[in-house]
Amino acid sequence: MRFSPRLYAEVTPDKAAYIMANSGEEVTYRQLEERANQCAHFFRDVGLKNGDHIAIFMENSPRFFEIAWAAQRCGLYYTAVSRYLTVSEVEYILNDCGAKVFLTSKALQDVAEALGDKIPNVKVKVMINGITQGYNSYEDTISEFPIIPVKNEFEGSDMLYSSGTTGRPKGIISAIIEYPFDEDEDPEPWSYFDLFHYRQDMIYLLPAPLYHTAPLRYSMAVHRFGGTVIVMEGFDVLYSLYLIEKYKVTHSQWVPTMFVRMLKLPEKDRKKYDVSSMQMAMHGAAPISVGTKRQMIAWWGPVLVEYYGGTEGNGGTCISSEEWLEHEGSVGKSVMGEIHILDENGYELLAGEVGTIYFANGNSFEYYNDSEKTEESRSSKGWSTLGDIGYLDKDGYLYLKDRKADMIISGGVNIYPQEAEQVLIEHDDVIDVAVFGIPNDDFGEEVKAVVQPKDMSNAGPELERKLKTYCRSKISKIKCPATIDFKEDLPRTPTGKLIKRKLKELYFKNEIN
Repeated sequence: MRFSPRLYAEVTPDKAAYIMANSGEEVTYRQLEERANQCAHFFRDVGLKNGDHIAIFMENSPRFFEIAWAAQRCGLYYTAVSRYLTVSEVEYILNDCGAKVFLTSKALQDVAEALGDKIPNVKVKVMINGITQGYNSYEDTISEFPIIPVKNEFEGSDMLYSSGTTGRPKGIISAIIEYPFDEDEDPEPWSYFDLFHYRQDMIYLLPAPLYHTAPLRYSMAVHRFGGTVIVMEGFDVLYSLYLIEKYKVTHSQWVPTMFVRMLKLPEKDRKKYDVSSMQMAMHGAAPISVGTKRQMIAWWGPVLVEYYGGTEGNGGTCISSEEWLEHEGSVGKSVMGEIHILDENGYELLAGEVGTIYFANGNSFEYYNDSEKTEESRSSKGWSTLGDIGYLDKDGYLYLKDRKADMIISGGVNIYPQEAEQVLIEHDDVIDVAVFGIPNDDFGEEVKAVVQPKDMSNAGPELERKLKTYCRSKISKIKCPATIDFKEDLPRTPTGKLIKRKLKELYFKNEIN
């Protein structure tokens, strides 16, 4: 029972399992246990069996964790769906995953109503914080069930979808439901969190949406270790610093865009709050520029820990601040699986040579309902890839170059847009930036940048010339954008991933010149 929140419901029943940042609502381990048990009885009552699927479509809500833990102890696959998706996108995921129970919230009523009869596999629909046509009250429904555990509990698993930044999202199964819940486990599955010093007295700040892989998995791991999660209903840069001071946060999880926004704050605002309680600030999900990370370490101290991996769980790396300062730009050494760098013909490359990153002997996964995509992710030796490009140095540290799908080929030369992005983001006038390839009659593709300026009133030819000159002073001209456009906002997921596909579509459709 070392890795179950049920243990802490017994030994520290009145301790907060999580606290909602805006409302201050506190849910204790006893309450989490009792509510999760009631929800688990509900799942069994409507006929769900081991290996069945449910879907959770809601904001960061105090009900989110109890539903996930109910599914986790009922042997179910649970798919958390982004609250920002459109009706057709939600419809696709619900039908693809085969969810039999759909749990949503009154805040998302418009999408919930529009789904109507478009999700025929769903047999039961419930809603928190109110109801609408076709949905029953979640609160009223589970109140009828006992607070004791259901019989024959099995460990369930999330089955999350990729963010769909390069195409339609893919459902990812990385765990098989075959182990009883709450029995003495081999600690090996949780050794990854040992790297982050997870422990019972930790206070973990969650500034990101719970539907995303790392926020959900890392937060539920806090419960397995008996800590407390501070859940932000939405990210606000100043409020996050306030919460660190208020709750004396020891652990947190971020994406680089959050750091960028912190560093763009006036110095008086950055120094207003005490962040000295922070012992472990984990970050990943997107590349971080060397300059941004240097500044964060100088501000917060050597508490940043970077990780690289994917929802697929096929492998992962990790690097401390101290290691990173000696290997700037690296995402670390492998802590799960063996790293191999392969060329386009599947031959292994030497240290320093750039190719596709594969993991061997890590966890297995498959793309749900898509054997072709699963097969495409494997090498001839059975190693698996997330589609990223990078290289290993002579000491075994991994460096990322870019996504394979985002690479630009101009005049036969491979250009990695991440390099220009990491230069431009450090300019004082830039809040966000996307670099990608657009058609060019002579060279096939040319480098295009779209910038979100700090002040939109400055957008124009003069700022474009300034940024192009700045970029060319840092990296080769061929890697720098030939042209730069300006937009008030760039399309990112709430978890910080840039959706270049949406920008590319505009240019390929000639909607922007």
